[in-house]
Amino acid sequence: MDRVATIVVRNGRVLTMDAAAPRAEAVALAGDRVIACGSDAEVAALAGPSCRIVDAGGATVLPGFVESHLHLFMGGAELSHLQLLGVEGPEALGRALRAFAEAHPDLALLTGQGCDYAIYGRALTRHDLDAILPDRPVLLIAADHHTGWANTAALRAAGILEGRRLGPGNEIVMGEDGIATGELREFEAKAPVLALSGGQRVQAGIATGGEPDPAPTRDQLLEDCEHMARGLRHCARHGLTSLVNMDGNRYTLEVLSELRDRGDLTARVRVPFHYRNHREPPDLEIASGMARDWNDDWLSSGFVKMFMDGVIDSGTAVRLDDYPGRPGWRGEPLFTPEAFAAACIEADRRGLQIAVHAIGDGAVRRVLDGYAAARGANGPRDSRHRVEHIEMIDRADIPRMVEMGVIGSLQPCHVPGALDFPLQPTLDVIGRGRWGDAYLYRTLAEAGVRLAFATDWPVADVNPLRCIQAALTRPVFDGAGDERLALMDVLAGYTIGGAFAEHTEDRKGMLRPGHLADLVILDGDIEETAPAEIGGMSVAMTICGGRIVWDSAAEASA
Repeated sequence: MDRVATIVVRNGRVLTMDAAAPRAEAVALAGDRVIACGSDAEVAALAGPSCRIVDAGGATVLPGFVESHLHLFMGGAELSHLQLLGVEGPEALGRALRAFAEAHPDLALLTGQGCDYAIYGRALTRHDLDAILPDRPVLLIAADHHTGWANTAALRAAGILEGRRLGPGNEIVMGEDGIATGELREFEAKAPVLALSGGQRVQAGIATGGEPDPAPTRDQLLEDCEHMARGLRHCARHGLTSLVNMDGNRYTLEVLSELRDRGDLTARVRVPFHYRNHREPPDLEIASGMARDWNDDWLSSGFVKMFMDGVIDSGTAVRLDDYPGRPGWRGEPLFTPEAFAAACIEADRRGLQIAVHAIGDGAVRRVLDGYAAARGANGPRDSRHRVEHIEMIDRADIPRMVEMGVIGSLQPCHVPGALDFPLQPTLDVIGRGRWGDAYLYRTLAEAGVRLAFATDWPVADVNPLRCIQAALTRPVFDGAGDERLALMDVLAGYTIGGAFAEHTEDRKGMLRPGHLADLVILDGDIEETAPAEIGGMSVAMTICGGRIVWDSAAEASA
């Protein structure tokens, strides 16, 4: 290993996340590797003649943050959409939507992001949106992205005003008059409307898991590169150096490869094959092909993403008990037990990791049953299969997660009342009697489940500092236990925990000689900052692969 440093970060409060040497003052980087962590004097001796010296000013220095669950392509594209977080009521929505329409006269579809389920105190209808903009197609998408609301113009243009047959778990909500109400549940229902704007290329990885049809032209690929690059820049400014994308196809990796070729890849990205419920196990050869074709420290695949259910607020999460006030309704699983087990067995046999969206306790159980089937068929291995979200879980299933080594991929910023998502209607939909089984982060950690943290951006703000604050300060629900975590445990979830979840803890997630040169410098000392103020901190510098990809001082002077 080269012992002449190209970058030295000094005068920092370095939290290495390495249990063998947890603290340091300085870090030396040579090319794309860490070569030393130690005192300022020890590390200064390694500086070469052209070494860049970065003074951290006493601020916290950490391994680069690992965002373990996001949708990079969608997030980059949606930065240009109307942002509706915090918008409430007809007047506020009307002002925002009309202003956006006036500013974008040529858009084929006016899309709003982050719409609250209770924006009107009830479910939106097409008539509500028609009253604001009747003549241009409009689609508002909930913050969780599982529900959309379209006006009549959009439904008519998409050819779904009178409904359409969809796969299990997807629904175009119909009125008693046989006409769509405007509410669209899950990705397949929203896809025809999103296609009006060309969004099907960006959405293909999550809506179908297939490739864009028709195949994108070179100009379209370059247009999509701009969406992706916008998302990467947004992530770099927040200290994220590793990104685990949670939707995917070959096209997503082709766009990222184009950015890599031109030197615009500013983070390491993993992309799965999204296995939808219309697939059959032989289709997993696509996933194996992606794993063979992309397999290095910058771009990789090697895992399969699936959805088992929807979300709590819309009643599409799968529960073990009935939803309050809805006798007999427990949500509809997106896979039968047999089909899911068959997919798990085949993916596991191929050596692929599996990550499954499971929010309700019924969905979590079905996922664990599938993992157990794979283990029984193929034998135990260090698979580190994952469950994404786990917003409800039967406590009897927690030991099963530990025994099988299943990763809990969690989003602290999704907890109602913790950050941007309100307490209601989520807590009422869960039901008071089940609050003690919801968002059990501390319980999972203390039981021995390995945790990886994320935001699910663009579902929530990608800023990891705000998410860290949420994990530290989240509310304690009446009658439930305190599920807040300690600071170092939360930081581990965003660093070494994220690396462990993707089998890269031997080179990521810690600042240790020989590890990849990925680190973040904050604008202050996180340990001396009140938990409720951590979200107000910012990232001073992000370094990925030994290259500075975000420098707040340089940006301020530009």
